[in-house]
Amino acid sequence: MDQSICWIRSSVLRRLYLGTYNWVVFVGWASVLYKALTILSGPGYQHVYGAVETPLLLAQTAAVLEIIHSMVGLVRSPVSATLPQVFSRLYLTWGILWSFPQVRTHWLVSSLVISWSITEIIRYAFFGMKEVLGVAPSWLLWLRYSTFLVLYPTGISSEVGLIYMALPFIKESEKYCLRMPNKLNFSFDYFCCAILVMGNYIPGGPHMYQYMLTQRKKALSKIKKE
Repeated sequence: MDQSICWIRSSVLRRLYLGTYNWVVFVGWASVLYKALTILSGPGYQHVYGAVETPLLLAQTAAVLEIIHSMVGLVRSPVSATLPQVFSRLYLTWGILWSFPQVRTHWLVSSLVISWSITEIIRYAFFGMKEVLGVAPSWLLWLRYSTFLVLYPTGISSEVGLIYMALPFIKESEKYCLRMPNKLNFSFDYFCCAILVMGNYIPGGPHMYQYMLTQRKKALSKIKKE
């Protein structure tokens, strides 16, 4: 009896926590999209980053918790799928856009922000409804597993493009580089790191896209059965 009560309590707390997390981050991404579209309809794409910087940094950094959720079993998403996606976005958010202001006025920032925010608004709304209500409407499930067909290519192309645009500034500034000799007897070249990250998109991009196609097939088959 005590074990049953503990399980019920832990289940309720889990759903409460995940529901709150998903809806809070949903609001963050909704703010990013609203601000981006407002600026695009007015001052122009050169000013998008300045308008969305704070909610973008907060919403994207919050995704670190999703790695922890996977590791401790709060969600069913495998760490192998969650980790690379979160890492690549954090790298773009902090390692490129925040670190190198020279690329912030490029139009690729707008395509990146819009691709990310639409994807995340749908995703967090989907999981938020599942945690709070126990089920999400079929139209939202379809959007969750279909919009990536367009938004993933636009998002990943924008990511690679912005890293490429930042390369000259990374090389010139030597930011985050560690040169020998030093007390640690260790060297690090951020320029080479950026190139390695770009190279990782070649195998990583198609792999993630294929993974999402598989997930889409499974998810949409449930709609047909219903």
